[in-house]
Amino acid sequence: MLDIFSTMNISASGMTAQRMRLDVIADNIANAETTRTEEGGPYRRKNVVFQEVLDKAMGIRGGVNKTLSTDQLGGVHVQSIVEDQRPFKMVYDPSHPDANEEGYVQMPNVNVLREMIDLINAQRSYEANVSSINATKAFASAALGIGRG
Repeated sequence: MLDIFSTMNISASGMTAQRMRLDVIADNIANAETTRTEEGGPYRRKNVVFQEVLDKAMGIRGGVNKTLSTDQLGGVHVQSIVEDQRPFKMVYDPSHPDANEEGYVQMPNVNVLREMIDLINAQRSYEANVSSINATKAFASAALGIGRG
């Protein structure tokens, strides 16, 4: 059975992961028009890769276990931030300093509309974790009230 603190830790790990996702989305939006980076070429969109944390399955509280129960849940963490390998957009702008011989400029593979949708999704996920923490606190408070009364 999950205890109150484990439940809060799981929600807190979700909030931390979604916060990182929000930061990456903000970077993507900020660089939607960046045609020249330190690595050379246009900015490449980044994605956050999450991984679930299963305490016992990862050996934190013992050996690897093939059957998992709810007391083995540990939340989520950011495994990595990867670059989106989709091709860059080609935009005709012969006056741009990064235009090629034909007048086309390689633009980042960032779609601002998609980023805004991801932003809303990350925000809602963050809020769901906040709601979970608040519900857990209310449950704990009610349980303490039963003990007093």
